[in-house]
Amino acid sequence: MELKKQSVVIAGGGSTYTASIIMLLIENQDKFPIRKIKLYDIDEERQGLVAGASEIIIKERAPEIDFVATTDPEEAFTDVDFVMAHIRVGGLDMREQDEKIPMRHQVVGQETCGPGGLSYGMRSIPAVIELVDYMEKYSPNAWMLNYSNPAAIVAEATRILKPNSRIINICDMPVAIKKSMADILGLESENEIVDRYYGLNHYGWWTEILDTEGNDLMPRLKEHVRKYGYAPAPESDIENELLSEQSWQDTFSIAKDVHALDPDTLPNTYLKYYLYPNRVVEHTDSLHTRANEVKEHREKNVFAECQRIIDNGTAKDTTITPGEHAEFIVQLAGALAFNRYERMLLIVENKGAISNIREDAMVEVPCLVSRRGVEPLAMGEVPNYQKGMIEQQVAVEKLVVEAYMEKSYIKLWQALSLSSIVPNADIAKEILDDLIEANKDFWPELS
Repeated sequence: MELKKQSVVIAGGGSTYTASIIMLLIENQDKFPIRKIKLYDIDEERQGLVAGASEIIIKERAPEIDFVATTDPEEAFTDVDFVMAHIRVGGLDMREQDEKIPMRHQVVGQETCGPGGLSYGMRSIPAVIELVDYMEKYSPNAWMLNYSNPAAIVAEATRILKPNSRIINICDMPVAIKKSMADILGLESENEIVDRYYGLNHYGWWTEILDTEGNDLMPRLKEHVRKYGYAPAPESDIENELLSEQSWQDTFSIAKDVHALDPDTLPNTYLKYYLYPNRVVEHTDSLHTRANEVKEHREKNVFAECQRIIDNGTAKDTTITPGEHAEFIVQLAGALAFNRYERMLLIVENKGAISNIREDAMVEVPCLVSRRGVEPLAMGEVPNYQKGMIEQQVAVEKLVVEAYMEKSYIKLWQALSLSSIVPNADIAKEILDDLIEANKDFWPELS
């Protein structure tokens, strides 16, 4: 049966990941055929560079696909089947503030965790809601696949403010970790792994790793993780593009120490920020954070390559490759469009998926995806260790969204004070006051 061709708008068209997403979409038309790709961004200059290169890539590799780049919401969101959203409100300049302001107070500065995540979340909420509004106005039957960060806070906001919207909040970090697991186990792909996982976004644990024949792979993985975390063994010839950067090597290696706290499970790497914040601060240059690394490397290289493609009028020898992280998005879109019943880790309202966690928590668990939408699988009860951590972090995320909706200074201070990354309420207040000043062009006025 011939598959119906889809129309996609990528919201955040000026992202450094957009061209690689387009490459992946082009390469996977046997699974997810496309008739139109649109780019939408409020930054016309930044998007223009990516769009110029993307148009050449599409003309050379898939000329049958219509291509549009626009800053007009009506043009962008009309006649689309999927909205793929990966926006960064405030850009890397504001990410730099999210990271460096907490570090001035000897607190972890990270874009999705602790004070940095709170700051970014307050900026992201209205922007993502605006995208949902555009979709519902111009293409009410479309699906939004949102991987804009911080996904946990955005998911909680959309649960409250857009409860009936066709939006699915996703994250590719579990996929990246599963890719490392597959490498460690000698598997061809992370798709050969069948897993059980529970928690929140950037805050979860694997309890079971099987292969497709039902063989238990956890003992081998645990033995490796106890020694090396998710990083390859020193003598290994495994190549992982993500681990080419020292900061990611450190993150994948420290998983062994997070695992030591609960040897029965395997952790999400981001738990290091909550369990070992002192180490993170000690090993972070407060004047040169991850935002600076991205500006100096990924952003610089991608934009230079886009300009080179435009200048040469061809992308035949381009260094831009299909984004591995985008495979997850294509898999999800294909399941929704063509009823494939894929099993995927997604961020959904709990509703009993984790039986001893509050029903209205936005949890990350395995789900079945089809034309019906997303159906979470039951993970049962979690042990007291994880239950306590999850409930604390859920409260933080809910307080941030309440603070945004009520324009409440107190609730945002409470959220910061409750975060396990922040040592006490005095420091929480100092950081909050600095974040308010930095975000005066983005946050609502708090009282």
